[in-house]
Amino acid sequence: MITMKNFIAEDDPILRQVAEPVQFPLSEEDEQLIEKMREFLINSQTPEIAEEYNLRPGVGVAAPQLGISKQIFAIYLTEFDEEGNVTDVIIDEVFINPRILKHSVKKIALSEGEGCLSVPRSVPGIVPRPKRVTFEYQDIEGDYYEAKLTDYEAIVIQHEIDHLKGILFYDHIDAENPWETDDNTSIL
Repeated sequence: MITMKNFIAEDDPILRQVAEPVQFPLSEEDEQLIEKMREFLINSQTPEIAEEYNLRPGVGVAAPQLGISKQIFAIYLTEFDEEGNVTDVIIDEVFINPRILKHSVKKIALSEGEGCLSVPRSVPGIVPRPKRVTFEYQDIEGDYYEAKLTDYEAIVIQHEIDHLKGILFYDHIDAENPWETDDNTSIL
C-alpha cells in the first residue's frame, strides 16, 4: 500500500527529469505499480482510510512522484455530496505514454491555486493552463486512445503530464505577481 512516505521530496532530481516511455506488454512490476497507484487515490479519497493512514487526498499520481521514471499516471476524479460521500466517478483511468496533441489558446486556473502530493507545503498563486486539451495515451493493454477534456479535468491531466516532463505546478506561477491573471485566463 502506498502511503505519504512513498512520495519523494520535491527537491529530488527525478521530479525534474523527463520520464522514460513504457514498453508493452507491461512488466509485472509495472502492473503492480499501476494497481498500487489507483489504490492510493481511492484510499486517499476515503475519509476513514485517509485518516487512519494520514493520507493527503489526491486525484492524480504519477510514477515519478514515487521515484519511478516511467510515463505512467493514474487519475481517480470523483464528485462528492455534502457529507463527503462519493456520488459519481468522473475519471478512473491509467494513462501511459500520454502526449498532448493540441490545446486551446484560452487558459483556465483554479481560484485557490494547485497543490501536489510531492509538495507538502502551500505554494500560493494562479497556475494558468490551457482550458481545453486533446491528448493521446495508451491503456494497460497498450491500445491507443485520444481524448478531449476541458476545465477542471483538463487541469488535472496537464498537472500529471507535467510530472512526466519534469515540471512542477509552481513552475507556471508568475513569481512577481502570483495571483494576477490576464484577459485570456478564466478562473474556476
